Parts: sequence; structure tokens; C-alpha cells
Amino acid sequence: MSGRVLVVDADPGAARPIDRPVVDVAVGVLIAPDGRFLLTSRPVGKVYAGYWEFPGGKLETGESVGQALRRELQEEIGVTIGAAQVWRDSMVDYPHALVRLHFCKVFEWTGELQMREGQQFSWEALPVRCEPVLPGTVPVLEWLVQEAGSASR
Repeated sequence: MSGRVLVVDADPGAARPIDRPVVDVAVGVLIAPDGRFLLTSRPVGKVYAGYWEFPGGKLETGESVGQALRRELQEEIGVTIGAAQVWRDSMVDYPHALVRLHFCKVFEWTGELQMREGQQFSWEALPVRCEPVLPGTVPVLEWLVQEAGSASR
């Protein structure tokens, strides 16, 4: 993980506690055979409702990133994933939480997508069409652009 922290909605005059706990989140970057990737909208009632992101959720006590991702994707979108390993990490300082995002590329899953939390979904390519995009998602889109550029050389 790079040493950079993405600070979101920062009020230059507002102090944030230095010792805030870090919330670890497992995030699935589901990539279809045609290269499109899955984005879901944050459901009503959650912070940043309506913003688009990659699906996932918080690690529970004792869970690995892979275990949390498997559980969260089953609970949220109804799919069972195959192997998943951390691809990239990112730290995001939101006003409500300091979040460490563990992004995992997922190429294999079973089951039909079921938006179990009332969210919407979209299979996207670059550049994405849906908006607004959650700030913590933006670096992933940039990484995908970089990879696409490297692959075309």
C-alpha cells in the first residue's frame, strides 16, 4: 500500500482525531470475461447513498480479507466467488471513518446477481458512465486505466 491517504470532503479548518480506529473493508472488483467490471450503488440509509462503488464490506473480528469478501458478496449481491487475493490497498479518510480498502480482483463466481440491499448494479467499462462515483473508488478506476495502457503497449 502506498503511504498516501485519500482525504475526502476535507474541511481545512476541521481537525480529525489522530487516533481514529481504522476500519478494514474487503472490496471485490468483479471482472467479466469481456473485461467489464461490476459497480453497485450504495443503498438508501447508508453514508453516501446513491454513490457507485465496487461491492464489499467490513471485515469481522478474526476474518481474513478473502473470508470477508466471500461473505459480503454472498450477503449483498448473492454470488459465491472463487479464489480472491488482494490486488491493491488504499487508505481513505472519510469524515465518518478512516477506511483501509483491500481491493481483490475476482474473475470467477457462481450464482445470479441479486441486489439484496436495494442497490442498483451496472457492468461498466472505462470510462464509467454511472455517477456519482464514491471517492474511494476513483483510485481503482485509475489503476484499471494504467493497466489497460500497459497492456496495449
